[in-house]
Amino acid sequence: MPSLSALTIITLLCLLIYRYLIQPFSSPLSRIPAAHFSAPFSPLWILLIRRRGLENRTLLACHERLGPIIRLGPGELSVNCVDGGIRAIYSGGFEKHEWYSNVYDNYGVPCMFSMANSKPHSVRKRMISNVYSKSYLQNSPEMLHIAQVLLYRRLLPVIESLAREGREVDVHELNFAVTMDFINAYLFGLDHGSNFIEDAPFRKHFLALYYSRKTYTFWPQEMPRLTSFLQKLGIRLVPRFVEAANREIEDWCLSMCKGVETSLEAGARTTNASTSPVVYSQLADSLLTSSTKSAPEDSFHPQDLTIASEMLDHLAAGHETSGITLTFLMHELSQRPNMQASLREELLTLSPTLSYEPASINEDQKTNLPEIPSPRALDALPILHALLLETLRLHSAIPGPQPRVTPSTPTALAGYSNIPPNTRVSALPYTLHRNAAVFPDPLAWKPERWLEAGKEQKEEMMRWFWAFGSGGRMCIGNNFAMQEMKFLLAAIYTNYTTSVVDDEGIEQEDAYTAGPVGNKLVVKFARVEGGFS
Repeated sequence: MPSLSALTIITLLCLLIYRYLIQPFSSPLSRIPAAHFSAPFSPLWILLIRRRGLENRTLLACHERLGPIIRLGPGELSVNCVDGGIRAIYSGGFEKHEWYSNVYDNYGVPCMFSMANSKPHSVRKRMISNVYSKSYLQNSPEMLHIAQVLLYRRLLPVIESLAREGREVDVHELNFAVTMDFINAYLFGLDHGSNFIEDAPFRKHFLALYYSRKTYTFWPQEMPRLTSFLQKLGIRLVPRFVEAANREIEDWCLSMCKGVETSLEAGARTTNASTSPVVYSQLADSLLTSSTKSAPEDSFHPQDLTIASEMLDHLAAGHETSGITLTFLMHELSQRPNMQASLREELLTLSPTLSYEPASINEDQKTNLPEIPSPRALDALPILHALLLETLRLHSAIPGPQPRVTPSTPTALAGYSNIPPNTRVSALPYTLHRNAAVFPDPLAWKPERWLEAGKEQKEEMMRWFWAFGSGGRMCIGNNFAMQEMKFLLAAIYTNYTTSVVDDEGIEQEDAYTAGPVGNKLVVKFARVEGGFS
């Protein structure tokens, strides 16, 4: 009679044979091309690719070699097509992978972005989506006043000083400053938001904190159970300083929330555009008046932390993605003086223009600000729009995969049927935007492709354009981002030219959120007329 130890060994051998010899070839996924020979047996290959920061370019090469759907691991796929791909996944009820909540919860509380299930997400989204709609933003007196104050009181005086004195500046950092101030003013009101444009010491401190965490997200996102287990043994894959940085950033956001709430409780709720906390008030009021309809997650957490978690997500994503986009666009424009001139010619057709004359602005009176063009007028400028679309295509601020999980019943993707439940599946802008059949010469920055394309070609490009995602979980801030960036670019290039001083490290990172490798772009500003060049 076999001993217990012998039975144990036999059982383990059978399990291993099934796991590594039988299952990989009997699974419905076995019909899908493997990106690596080991993919059917182990996730180790794709984990190493991610850890080394090579995922986006590796997946592009694999899709170009193997087709629109590839197998990355025993239970993971990547797709690179619209029909049967992103349309099926992101508009077809596939839930988010735990990858999101492992990193993007704040204060231990889910935000809309990190919620796994679509039902609570849709409840939360309905609470605030109206204040991010294009029609609301274009008619918002708050947005118009925010643009006036940030452009004429903060940003343009800084740029004017740089141009007068012939000083160079890291415009990547400056872009983060202005996009942070823009989103915080909309979240909390100008009185309770940030002033990164003028407060350089705190800006540098915050950005150092923010970026100190970036290289450590791999472990909790991709290997959460191993990370937690090793931490219990005293082995920390995520250093303590990352947790300290997270706490300080959370405390900063919470202090802005408390400042707004204190002001509102004191009866300072007002229609004055300079102090209206648009998003904060909208969410707070919705949670208060619609508690019976609120997302299940909301009932388990204090309301102040529920609001703060949402605000922190908006300010983080809102400043970083727009800041990255502006940096890459300004780098491309700074190498093309003729294109700057064409853009400026278009901007001067606005009425009023965004011309800046420092002597005409009374620095002591907030009411004495120049009129600015309407958002609709900016939105109608074809060159400005094309510049942004092409930058978002080639240099998507979030070019990395967006993981989802297949539903409880088998599904079909990219021509393959019977994809089993709980399979991790992703698409990514990096590969979608480099389809040469849709975007000829895809590695070149060519804004003219959006201006010269016929109706059918442009429609096809827009079908593949995925900088903001698609479906019910498409980026809620896409209209805000486009309006904000158009105002900023119009204000800058109406009055100044830019030229590159130092673009070492301007190559885009291979990451989920991806800025320049060197995390900088040094330029010089020069006045267009009567200037200081």
